[in-house]
Parts: sequence; C-alpha cells; structure tokens
Amino acid sequence: MSNLKTWLRLSMAALPFAVLAACATKQPPEPVAVVKPSADQQLAQLFKDSDETNLRLNPINALARGDMRYADRIGDYLSDEYAAAVYQAKQQDLARLATIDRSALSPDNAIYYDVFKYETELALRFASKPLETIQTQLPIDHFYGMHTFFPDLSSGQSIAPYKTVKDYEDGLKRMDNFVVVMDRAIVRMREGINAGHVQPQVVVNNVIGQLDTIIKQGVENSTYYLPIKNMPADFSASDKARLTQAYQDKIANTILPVYQRLKTFMETEYKPHARRVPGLLGMKDGPLLYSALVEQHTTTKMTPNEIHEIGLKEVARITREMEAIKNQVGFKGTLKQFFEHLRTDPQFKFKSKDELLAAYNSIRARVDAGMPRLFNRTVKTPFEIRPVPAFIEKNQAGAYYMSGSADGTRPGVFYVNTYDLPSRTKPGMETLFLHEAVPGHHYQISLAQETPTIPDFLRFGGNNAYTEGWGLYAESLGKELGLLTDPYQQFGRLDDEMLRAMRLVVDTGIHAKGWTREQAIKYMLDNSAMGETDATAEVERYIAIPGQALAYKIGQLTIRRLRTEAEQQLGPKFDVRAFHEQVLGTGALPMTVLEAKIRNWIAVQKASV
Repeated sequence: MSNLKTWLRLSMAALPFAVLAACATKQPPEPVAVVKPSADQQLAQLFKDSDETNLRLNPINALARGDMRYADRIGDYLSDEYAAAVYQAKQQDLARLATIDRSALSPDNAIYYDVFKYETELALRFASKPLETIQTQLPIDHFYGMHTFFPDLSSGQSIAPYKTVKDYEDGLKRMDNFVVVMDRAIVRMREGINAGHVQPQVVVNNVIGQLDTIIKQGVENSTYYLPIKNMPADFSASDKARLTQAYQDKIANTILPVYQRLKTFMETEYKPHARRVPGLLGMKDGPLLYSALVEQHTTTKMTPNEIHEIGLKEVARITREMEAIKNQVGFKGTLKQFFEHLRTDPQFKFKSKDELLAAYNSIRARVDAGMPRLFNRTVKTPFEIRPVPAFIEKNQAGAYYMSGSADGTRPGVFYVNTYDLPSRTKPGMETLFLHEAVPGHHYQISLAQETPTIPDFLRFGGNNAYTEGWGLYAESLGKELGLLTDPYQQFGRLDDEMLRAMRLVVDTGIHAKGWTREQAIKYMLDNSAMGETDATAEVERYIAIPGQALAYKIGQLTIRRLRTEAEQQLGPKFDVRAFHEQVLGTGALPMTVLEAKIRNWIAVQKASV
C-alpha cells in the first residue's frame, strides 16, 4: 500500500463519528459535467499513446532515449506477430487522428498533425503487403543489419549502458533475443529465395566477410566481451566472477554459433541464388520497392527519372565551380588530373590516425566560435570524436554520427573512418565536420531532443530528407562560420557536394536504369577527387540500401531554395538566425510540411511592421 493510501485510511478513521454522520446526511452533489478534451489535448494524448506503442514494439528505440523499461530485449523482429502489431498500430493511429479537428489546433500542433499523418500513412504502406513481405525477406545487408548493429550495441561503447549488474544481466538476455532474430532471418531469407526476393552478390560477399570477422574474434577478443574487460570496479568479486563466466559461455555457446550458422547458410544456400544484377531493377518486385523507397527517403513524389536529371544538372554546375578553383590554385592540367593530384600528393595525407583525429578537434574549436553568428541557441548534449570500430570500418562511409541521449548522460559521437589511412585526404575535412557534427547532425538532433515542446515522435525521430538535407545544407555554411578560407578546403566542400549530386545519378542509375557496379564506380571517380576505396564503399552502399542516398541533395536543395525565397522576399528584414530557428524549431519535417511552414513564416514576416 502506498504512503498516500495509508494516510487517507488513518485520517478517515480518526474523524469524529458525528462529522462522518453529518457528511452522510448531506444531499448528493450535482452531477459534474464532463469536459471534452480540446483538440490540442486529444492530439497530445494520441502522440503519447502512439509513441508508447512504438517503444514497446521497438525496445532499441527506448534504449536509445535512456528508457530502460525494455532493456532486456531487442524486439520481436521478423515475426508475423510483430508485422501484424505494427500494421494494427498504424491503422489505429490514423483512425484516431481522423477524429481530431485540425482547424482547432494551435499553429505548431497543426504542423505536428500534418507530420504525424504523413509519417503514419507512409509507415502503413510499408507495413502492408507486398512491401512488408519483400523487406522482411531482405533482412540483412552489409550496411544495415542486426548482425553488425548488435555487437556495437553490446560493446559498452554504444547506447546500451553497462554500469550496473542489472545492465550486464540485461545484456545477456538481449543476446538470447538476438539469436532468435538471427535464426528467424535465415528462415525469412529462405522464403526470399523461393519468392525471388534476394540480395545481389556483392552484398552477400560483404556480409559473409563481416560474419567471418566477428567469428574470428573468438571469445575474449570479441566485441561482445568488451563490457567484461571494462567492468565497473565497484562490482563485488562474486558478481565479477559470475558475469565473466556467463559472458564467456554466452559468447562461446550462443553468439558465435549463430554467426557460424548464418555464415554457412549465406555461403552454401543463399549465395548461389544471389542476384547478378546489383540494382533493384534486376529483382522481382524491385521497381515497386524502389519507387516506395524513393518516396520514403526524399519525402516527395519525384520519380527516379526526375531525380536522375536533377543529379546530372547539379554535377555539371559543381564541375564548373571546381574548374574555377583548380585554375585559382594554378594547377596545370585537366580536372581529372587535379582529382588524382588531390588523391596522391603527400601534402594532403595524414601521417597517423592520431593526426587525423587531432585535426578534427582543431576544426571543432573554430566552428564553436562562429556559431553565434548564425544560430540563436546552443545545445547542451556533449559530443566526442572517435574512430569507426575496427570490425565494421572496411565497409563504412568516411564518417557518421550517433546521437547522444536527451539527458546528456551519453554523448553524441562523430565517428571518423581511419581504415586505409592513405586514402583519407585533408581537403574536405572542414565540410565533413560541418555535416556530421556542428551545425549538422549533432546540433540539429540534439536541439530537437532538448526541446520538450516537440512531440517525442519528432524529438527522437524524423526523416532522411530533413536530417541529411540539413547536414548537407550545414556544409554550405562554412564561410559564414569563418571556415573554408583555404582554396583546397573550398574544393573539398565542392567535392563533398559533388558526392551528393552524384548519388542522385548513381543511385537511380543502379536501381532504375540498370547500371553495373563498375560503371557506377567509374562515374564517381571521373567526377570527383574520391579515392577508389571510398568510391567503391559508396557504390556498394547504394546497392545495399536503395534510395537512402537520394535524401541528402533533395533535402538540401529544398532548404536552400526556401532560404533564397526568404532572402528575396524579406530583403533587409531577413534574419538568418530566425530562419534557422524556423527550420529547426519543430523537429525533422517532411519536405512538403517544411515548405508550407517556411512560406507561412515568410508571409507573417512580410506583414509585420
């Protein structure tokens, strides 16, 4: 019994009998009218209920927020029950949303209503057949997949904490859940073989390589064993001994065997059926899936052909600007020769991994000094710069970001790929920091998480067109922040923008026009200063996760177009800090919703005195 209930019971027992009797003779009170919740209240409750269902179905999302209620599991992924639960939840959310009067909402809540409707309708589409079936039968690739995500999650260096004995026990239970999901993945891939939904050979080969790397780690060198090597000193001797034995047994007898089962299946049963054509154009139902993925990642109705043409035009524009910088630094030769010069000249190389990481920390200090010129708010969430974990570095991009926790206890991390160090060059470092860290992903994501007035589905969610579009837009702010004073860094910015423009061409080329892997790699080497290692990893990324790479340029073009509209229409009344607050202040919006919001803001600003 709670203290409150105990107090109430004792208080009632102490009342004089006469008072209780008097109370009993009073007339019953008039019925209290039930006040219907306002539209804003109804919407807030819907968001809360929907978010709670999402966390229950997807415990990793809760873990990422520091919500430990479901920390002993990762989810019932790839099961029929999970698919049915997601489908039912999205249907119910849309039905409840339809009962809320949008016209009665506050301006911000009207925006959130539109975002929730858009995202839920799209999610329902992917939760419905045939898209749900197709994606379930393609559960693993070398870029996304539980087989590589889970060891990182279990390393003690990711979103799952390993600070208490319960944290360690939860980690053991998650391992059991992981094994169930991995064995289920094998079943789903067998179904995919029969249905004609299989990965291309290059993806299969990369996955086999990843599995082999993890298997060869053994037990005590395993990523899964790192929490034992870093066990808190305040654990009792008995707990340390018990947990050490439990982790050794779990890794040896549960984790490594499931990796071996998966590797054997991929090599002997799956690989013979893998696609020869890398793009979705070569898979049954591939064009249907690609069309849906294009919409999901760009949040537009643009077709692959339209996006391909935009990419070609952007490549041509950026090429002209590159030529200008090549001439500025006095290089005698073609642009292609200049690319090779940047790839190979020792002045652009790093002597060590430590030198590379130190250079990024130097950039960080310069960016911090310039931020008040463009932004009104700062973020509290700390962030760190770390090398990409060794077991995934070969197939990873040049850098990526992992968000911190909303309470600031877990920092955001800017991961820098130090694999094949000679292929990593100095031009473009400033731009990469701007994209992944500040004012790019770390700033945008942390700002949303630290704004409690934003609904949780937006504080902790979003879409690629917005988040990656903002990251690419952030790259263009270098000069305004006091960076890009060196022409080689300016060229590096153009080279990074060229990468995102080429993605429009190459992703659609592979999946909608039948391009080969080799054709795509050659296109990227011919049009940029990328090294062959990076170009190969990029192309294989597009093969593995179709459509995702389109988000960057489409989102950036939208944000830049909206800024230009605001600058032209508002003239001297334009405040870049206020514009950025409008873009960032309500979380990650689909492009259609963002456009409506900014244009309404422009109209209000024009009308104000």
